[in-house]
Amino acid sequence: MSLVKYEILNKVAEVSSFTKAADALGLTQSAVSHAVSSLEKECGFALIHRSRTGVTLTSEGQTMLRAMRQVLDANELLQQEAAHILGVTRGKLRIGVISSISSNWMPEIIRIMDNQFPGIRVELREGDYYEIEQWLQSGVVDAGFLNGQKSEQFQFIELVQDPLLCIVSNQSSLYNRAEIDIAELEDMPFIMTSYRGTNDVKVLLEQYHVKPNIRFELSEEVGIISMISHHLGISILPRLVINRLPSSLKAIPLKQGGYRTIGLAMKHQASPVTKKFAEILSAWLKEQNKK
Repeated sequence: MSLVKYEILNKVAEVSSFTKAADALGLTQSAVSHAVSSLEKECGFALIHRSRTGVTLTSEGQTMLRAMRQVLDANELLQQEAAHILGVTRGKLRIGVISSISSNWMPEIIRIMDNQFPGIRVELREGDYYEIEQWLQSGVVDAGFLNGQKSEQFQFIELVQDPLLCIVSNQSSLYNRAEIDIAELEDMPFIMTSYRGTNDVKVLLEQYHVKPNIRFELSEEVGIISMISHHLGISILPRLVINRLPSSLKAIPLKQGGYRTIGLAMKHQASPVTKKFAEILSAWLKEQNKK
């Protein structure tokens, strides 16, 4: 069995498609299919289910892919350590990001890394906190942004405390407030953020025993802001996702405060490239805080 075949099966599993895997790897679809079939022949059992809707791993395939990812990670670490000994920082870095991080932080961080360490290949995978935690555990990503320490399996570097703010339209009775008591949100029409993992807004409301009238639950902040713009309710969102609000909306602090903790989770024995990313990220955030 070869590392190339492992890489191909890993990509097929990620995108659930031979065609998409071929495009991502720069191969023909027949080459990808042949590599997977060859792996199955070497293993002696099926690794994937093939259907008109795509491909999925068999239970045996899931077991084998976990082992293959360990081999791929070990090989990547070996190459990075060898380069590190030679005084060169290079290798692949896979990062799990939430949408607000990918739009607000990552463009500048990647630009810095491209300039200072062109040998580092950054791959981003966007999801919610739950997905990122699962990717970390399964080895799909090397590091990921989470809203708190989730497992002793990883080291967690706290980066920022992102304030939670109340978003209201200019037709809301709360629009002219300098701050809002969270108790005032009881029974108010509310647009709730919806994602898997720890929901910081729900935790805050439960902490103060407040039950707003939840009209909708949406996963995309753009949709939530649109609902508020049409005067269908209010919401609570992190500051990092609302840096460009429509002029008819306001972000008002809560009297009780409240924030989400954003940090970077990675293996305790992180690769040299992952450590370098954490260093650059921390240094950049310190510079941002000085502004």
